[in-house]
Amino acid sequence: MAVREIVKLGHPALKTKSEEVKVIDNEIRELIQDLKDTLYSTTGIGLAAPQIAVNKRVILIDLRDGMEPIVLINPVITKQKGKQESEEGCLSYPGYYGFLERPVEVEVEGLNEEGKKVKYKATELLCRAFCHEIDHLDGIMYVDRAYEVYKDE
Repeated sequence: MAVREIVKLGHPALKTKSEEVKVIDNEIRELIQDLKDTLYSTTGIGLAAPQIAVNKRVILIDLRDGMEPIVLINPVITKQKGKQESEEGCLSYPGYYGFLERPVEVEVEGLNEEGKKVKYKATELLCRAFCHEIDHLDGIMYVDRAYEVYKDE
């Protein structure tokens, strides 16, 4: 497997709605490993397949706080509640951060690497990470939702 190039703002893969994964085969397993290899070569906490120019509905989140990494295939936010201001950055738009509104809590369903249906209830950073990475699958970047974006000095 490999560390892949993370595409940057302006790349067409970041504006394209990703395809649902129909079968978890060797191609998808290799994609998941590439997401892991690529994320762990950075300081980021999440990566979506479109960020490595693959428009498949696969995300990886690792808050790097001792919890197990989360791989979700075909993730869907099934419930959300509340609103919070969030400051976010993105590996596809390095050196910039922005403020936007995200839910306080979400419930997310999808398939794990083995193809089993899994559910997560998330708050705080994990909630924001789910929203951020799932947005990537729909061709949305945080800057599309942000009401303020600034360059990190």
